[in-house]
Amino acid sequence: MATKLKQIQSLKQKLAPRQVLQARLLQLNTVNLEQAIIEELEQNPLLEQVEAEEVQSDQNSDETPIDDIDVSMEDMYSDESTYYLSEQKNEMPLPDRHTLLEDLIDQLKDLNLNENEKEIAEEIIWNTNEKGYLDTDLILIADRFELLEDEVEPILHKVQRLNPLGIGSRSLEECLMIQLENETGSLSHMIVNKYFDDFMHKRYEKIQEKLNCTKNELHEAVDHIAHLSPHPGEGYLDKFQTVFPDVIVREDGDDWVITTNDGGIPELRISQAYESQINDDTLKNDAKRFIKDKMDLANWFIEAIHQRRVTMVNVMRSIIKFQPEWFSGNMNYLRPLKLQDIADVIKMDISTISRSTRGKYVDTPYGIFELKHFFTDSIELKDGRILGTFVIKKALEEIIKNENKQSPFSDDILVDKLNQDGYTLARRTVAKYRDQMGYPVARLRKEI
Repeated sequence: MATKLKQIQSLKQKLAPRQVLQARLLQLNTVNLEQAIIEELEQNPLLEQVEAEEVQSDQNSDETPIDDIDVSMEDMYSDESTYYLSEQKNEMPLPDRHTLLEDLIDQLKDLNLNENEKEIAEEIIWNTNEKGYLDTDLILIADRFELLEDEVEPILHKVQRLNPLGIGSRSLEECLMIQLENETGSLSHMIVNKYFDDFMHKRYEKIQEKLNCTKNELHEAVDHIAHLSPHPGEGYLDKFQTVFPDVIVREDGDDWVITTNDGGIPELRISQAYESQINDDTLKNDAKRFIKDKMDLANWFIEAIHQRRVTMVNVMRSIIKFQPEWFSGNMNYLRPLKLQDIADVIKMDISTISRSTRGKYVDTPYGIFELKHFFTDSIELKDGRILGTFVIKKALEEIIKNENKQSPFSDDILVDKLNQDGYTLARRTVAKYRDQMGYPVARLRKEI
């Protein structure tokens, strides 16, 4: 058979090295950013750290009035943020560990993906929640890359087989099936695959009858399933990593002062010793090229750190504007907010917003919260009102917490209770939210 040659013209967007560096540093939290800076200082001789005395001298010589600083565009380095970070570091040593997301992204290099597929895989990983589940509909990720959901599904399949198994699952059933897929034909596999609803509602006699197995066999199979990980994102190294806020917000009259919490991170500059050699005619071309390449990398690195600060401040300021009720003290109320809303306001790609909010924390007057906390889906009630699902879930949580545990509310009663609070929802919607919040059905919440 003759081999046919075919020429296909395609247009692919590829990030420049500078953009890749900016994306990498943006996704790091404060702790890992400091580690990255230290590593870069060791690897690039053209980078050097500005000594504390020089930084202090520069600050003293700056006569710009503080009122003239635009904190929404430039970071304002306050004594508060420097003190906060240094004091916390004295109390708690920083662990030298990667986050779960970094580790997952690092594993992608073993999957033999092309550049476009790798970008999609990273987008999937960035959209997993703290429990390890996919936090958005796969079709939305597909839309962003102008693909069909079926075209993105094989990449999700590969991500879900990374370590920990089941990461990026869309349901508990899918998560357990992934962990059992090498045990096809086993009792545990058949229970999850065919009788998952009976298993979740502990209808063990029905399962035993359908599978024609003994009580001991059923007990061993159920016990095996119980030892699988229902939340692949939990129990990983992130859990043991000290959380430092990346951003600090403090109220100042009618405005908010936003500072990045990186006062303890080394300030960088180009090495003056090397910079003077770039125009030295006695140096060979190879040496000049080496210095030039390292100088470009050093400049990009310094620029990327600055861009990270500006982006974090702009994202935080936009969040405050979108959620005025919460930042006024009503912590039970959040407006519907999507990553795309912030992206549209500050005119950045949605993946940039995802990187700047995932795993990043803000220190507010009401406590420390992950930036993802302020994003919530919307739901249209039967009366036409559009609310954030956060508000409904808060109300539902309050009802369940205050119920009589000897006679917990059924889903029908929960619907009525929410209706009394002014939230008219379908029963299946209430059941879905109850499930998402980790509350089982009424009879499984019953306490003796």
